[in-house]
Amino acid sequence: MDILRTKNPEHALEKWLAKSASPWDSLAIHYAYEQYYLPGSPLIELLAIFQQLEGRITFTVTALDEQLADQLTLLDHDCFDLGDFCAAYGLPLLFLDRPMRLEPVAIDKPWGREIWFTGIEQRGQSYISDGVARSPLPWVLSVGPRRLAAGAERHINLLKILDPLAEEVYGDLYFELHEEKREVYVVTHIDRDAWPEGKGAIRFGFDPEVRATYSSDDDFRADFLAAVKRYETVRREIDDLFDQRREALDIDANVPVPARCLQAWFRELPEQLQQREHQLRDEMNRFTALLPLSVGNVVKVPLLMPHALQHGVRTVEFQTPVYERRILSFAQKVLTQGHWDTEQAVAMMSLETPGLPELAILEESPGYLLVEVVTFDDFRVWRLTLLPGSGYLLPATGCYGLLVVVEGVVVLGGHHLLMEEAVLLPAERLETLLINQSTEDVVVLIARPA
Repeated sequence: MDILRTKNPEHALEKWLAKSASPWDSLAIHYAYEQYYLPGSPLIELLAIFQQLEGRITFTVTALDEQLADQLTLLDHDCFDLGDFCAAYGLPLLFLDRPMRLEPVAIDKPWGREIWFTGIEQRGQSYISDGVARSPLPWVLSVGPRRLAAGAERHINLLKILDPLAEEVYGDLYFELHEEKREVYVVTHIDRDAWPEGKGAIRFGFDPEVRATYSSDDDFRADFLAAVKRYETVRREIDDLFDQRREALDIDANVPVPARCLQAWFRELPEQLQQREHQLRDEMNRFTALLPLSVGNVVKVPLLMPHALQHGVRTVEFQTPVYERRILSFAQKVLTQGHWDTEQAVAMMSLETPGLPELAILEESPGYLLVEVVTFDDFRVWRLTLLPGSGYLLPATGCYGLLVVVEGVVVLGGHHLLMEEAVLLPAERLETLLINQSTEDVVVLIARPA
């Protein structure tokens, strides 16, 4: 079987399809791919193989290996079976126009971890899987950027799970704001050890009663900034002592340390320093507001709104794929940057205290309910509830989509998806039926570009 060298795999695919290829016809292409998400954007040689199967296009993609290429060239083109080849060499067998299972990558954080379903950056890349084997998501998207992502292959919205620790303080996220990045959270679990009554929280904006005691917002901002600066002083004193512990134990200065270890180190600090940390943290936090959260609640984070998800509150998050933030404060050492952004953030931050949004009903039938979670300038998210035994026809929209199950089990395009499992919906896809075959309600979230 011949391997075609090309600069544009999708162009080669379209030319092959235009020849009205017969059933079981196949195409193997070799191309250089720029890994734009890695330092220096290094090139990697990739091998993509396509085959027609019952009127649909199957494919796989992997790093080019000389031994693999040699084996491929020895195979008879007329007798080639891509499914057998993938099974033999541990490669995923995928369909160009069907939902593709997203396999996440976990990223450790000081407060817990993030689970990325569509992460494409230096810190980690997510995968596409057929349930047995997998290929990195950016490699898969490079095979057919137009067909799979409508040209947005470098700007796929980030779908992830925020999984904070259940420990108070140590599981609280950064108090931060964004100038460009838009976020929406959907609460999927609240740790009962952390929140016995089942209601968690997000630190969200500022306390209106405290704000009302000030004659001007400028004075409020100034006092809040001063309180953060006082806390930052004690925070850095403690972090410097902890860094000495890290060095003695040969722990890298920018690697997360388990919470139980940090707690033990904190208890060994002088009592006066412990009390000062508690006091100054309380003085800083009294300016802010805690918004109560229950499972199923939706939090839309406006631009410039300071926010910090609290410990033990697990959420699904959709966000624009932009890495930018301004950190106002954090009750641990910030590992990804050596400074806080408090002065800049305080100058621009919103002082409003919004509540939870009302969700508009888009479609309702005896078998399902579709509501709008959020509509941003760059993406939209819907929540679909399916009753037992019912189905919903996902439309062919011409743009890629992301679907994640937040409750129950569904069947979609040959995939059985459990809670917190997700798929990429290709841009050029057929209408696909989503089915609830269980005896319980199913809830899924669906996102697409605006």
